[in-house]
Amino acid sequence: MERLSVQEIIHKITSEEVFEAVSNEYSFTVKIDDYVPYVCGAVHDGHQFRKELWSNCLHTEYDRWYEEDPCTKQMIASHPIVIAGLDSRFEYDLNRAPDNAIYEDAWGKQLWKTPLPSEQKSKSLQKHSAFYEVVHALIHKIEEKFGLCIVYDMHSYNWQRWDREVPTWNLGTSNVDQIRFKQEIESWRAILEKMPLPKGIKSTSKINDTFQGNGYFLKYITQNFKNTLVLATEIAKVYCDELNQVIYPEVVQAVKVYLDVMLKEHAETFYAKHKS
Repeated sequence: MERLSVQEIIHKITSEEVFEAVSNEYSFTVKIDDYVPYVCGAVHDGHQFRKELWSNCLHTEYDRWYEEDPCTKQMIASHPIVIAGLDSRFEYDLNRAPDNAIYEDAWGKQLWKTPLPSEQKSKSLQKHSAFYEVVHALIHKIEEKFGLCIVYDMHSYNWQRWDREVPTWNLGTSNVDQIRFKQEIESWRAILEKMPLPKGIKSTSKINDTFQGNGYFLKYITQNFKNTLVLATEIAKVYCDELNQVIYPEVVQAVKVYLDVMLKEHAETFYAKHKS
């Protein structure tokens, strides 16, 4: 993996080079093994937290981990195009617009002992901006090359905090064209529902049940690219003990193995239908 500036990454994308890189600031990774009409993203996979922020943060390392989406990059890692965050959403949230990407409080708890100085906010927001420069270049290249694109926007959520039965998988579709892409949305939901999981875990899937797909990653791409469908795909944290911070690697691997085949098939079907 190379360490590259945003300009170098964009140059490689524009030139259709295959590469794997980490950004200069070590804030995100991008891997392109082949130029295909689909992209996988894991914007909340990151856990890094800048050291200068530690002493001012009221949330523990576990508090932060609990709200992040661990292993979501691992679940899609084998696909040809993968972009993923490395920094914790508690530094800046890639799934929020720049003007509210830095939390003042998080899930009902104040985040900072004292308000962040403007230079610390600026340092974080520069990384947010760099990520979206690359996202823009990447989706532009895929649409330019293929005429359309589908993005699998992978997330996870804490199912144990809900006081009702919630699905293993939730698709948030409120900000995509649900008429134009009705068939692809439903087929993706059905694919996820058929996923075999170990530990006796039942794979259920619903649309707009726990979340509606209001994230900035989805909105940014959807608003800037008219022929790209973003599928905000959330797995309940059945792949870990979310209360004791223990990952179940056999469940993560089962998700990855299934998506290796079925996500690719879904993307190929999407392209075959819409390419004309």
